[in-house]
Amino acid sequence: MANQHLSQSASQIAGELASAAFEDIPALIERYAEDPRAQVIKACERARRRYDKERAERERVLSMYARMREVGGEGVIVGVDEVGRGSVAGPLMVAAVALPDEPIIWGINDSKKLSAARREVLAERIAEHAIAIGFGQIPAADIDRMGMAAALREAVCRAVADTGVTPDCVLMDGNPLHAVENERDIVHGDATIACIAAASIVAKVTRDELMVELDAEYPGYHFAESKGYASPEHIAAIKAMGLSEVHRVSFCGNFLETESLF
Repeated sequence: MANQHLSQSASQIAGELASAAFEDIPALIERYAEDPRAQVIKACERARRRYDKERAERERVLSMYARMREVGGEGVIVGVDEVGRGSVAGPLMVAAVALPDEPIIWGINDSKKLSAARREVLAERIAEHAIAIGFGQIPAADIDRMGMAAALREAVCRAVADTGVTPDCVLMDGNPLHAVENERDIVHGDATIACIAAASIVAKVTRDELMVELDAEYPGYHFAESKGYASPEHIAAIKAMGLSEVHRVSFCGNFLETESLF
């Protein structure tokens, strides 16, 4: 009875194990555990490693959701994160995201730890399942006028308001900002709290798309590649062509002589 599956080829079993859904792997490993063929033994080992890796990843994500409720309490929790604070061109972008407890968005993480392709996939899932998403955007000229601290507070206020919900708690990545009511600030929150991670992903994907659009509008500055940050190619372009309307003048003093700034 234990070897009824020997009528299947080892390649068929290896393929079944390789393509199995996470939830099905333990039962399949148990089914084929006594198969003596080397290819099946190795396929079971690979499947076990894949299962262990995915289980650890799912536990990581579940801990982010648990931490969201632990810190945010009951009611509507909005997570907030920014992207573009250190850029020398383009806007400051803040996203605010309220996530339901279910469904879990597997793979969610600090946007900096994800590939561009993975961020885009997750951003679509977040948009599909989020209770609410809001954005706050401050253009370069206003950052120059207001200063970054004030610009960040204003962007956070706009993003939270743009969600259209009244949050019982706003969880924000970083140090205290005192931008909105019911604000709680968590250092490295984008890596430990689900709704902040979601905000970091949505903010990054949205701003990156905008910088690609600005690259077409202001060619030569390498905005699509640098996303407005001070890459060597971007700095060289500033020195060669001067500043565009979307550069932050107050950030670019190291790249141009003061008298050439406008």
